[in-house]
Amino acid sequence: MNDQEQKKLADLLKQSVAPITADLSRDLWPKMRRRLDERPRDRHWLAAMFSPAALSSVPWFDWAALAVLVIGVCAFPSSIPIWLYHF
Repeated sequence: MNDQEQKKLADLLKQSVAPITADLSRDLWPKMRRRLDERPRDRHWLAAMFSPAALSSVPWFDWAALAVLVIGVCAFPSSIPIWLYHF
């Protein structure tokens, strides 16, 4: 690669990458506070955790791992220390 190609490549990179500034262009905390204030606070954390939307977002293999864990603990209660070690 000669000098002319390197300069052309450097110019293309400078055009494609935005300049880096040391300070933020805006403060994100007020927007975050508004989002936190908009959330409903009357729902209990347990109700939110077992809502249909939350349950449907869990992949099937997580449910399978939970089933294996429950069956394993029920079938072999003495294996609880082993389960605790691995999880």
